[in-house]
Amino acid sequence: MISNTISEWFYLYNKDIYHFLVYYIGSSDVEDLVQEVFIRAIKGFDTYQGKSSPKTWLFSIARHVGIDEIRKRKRLRMKQTIWFREEQTDKETPEKILQLNENNRLLYQAIQSLKTNYRDVIILRGIKELTVSETASILNWNENKVRITYHRALKTLQKSTGGFSL
Repeated sequence: MISNTISEWFYLYNKDIYHFLVYYIGSSDVEDLVQEVFIRAIKGFDTYQGKSSPKTWLFSIARHVGIDEIRKRKRLRMKQTIWFREEQTDKETPEKILQLNENNRLLYQAIQSLKTNYRDVIILRGIKELTVSETASILNWNENKVRITYHRALKTLQKSTGGFSL
């Protein structure tokens, strides 16, 4: 029962989860993280209460997986910086920046420069096109906060990209 349901959800939502994590993490190498989302969904299936859609629940899990991965990468970078100070290579190559065309790369960089709340709401509302209520459920905010934060994030994003918008 659980594996059939999760398999069905994987079929329906794995691409959305993948794209969310690409923007959230800033790397196109997120296949393992997508699998991690669905592994956590299987393990936590008994906690799914059906108060939100499966997609919303999975995005919430994906956000937590993304946060964990960012923390892990920061710890790794910190260790590398300490161990290899003179060989520090923080510069990303064009291939590493998601192999996107110039506009997407600039948009990606602008999104990554936003504060966390703005980045979260831009990715969920602007890129993944989730509803206000789905976004509120994932971020554990009220709907008004989602609307206000999204509006402010868009203004900030437009300023930083010279008027480019989602």
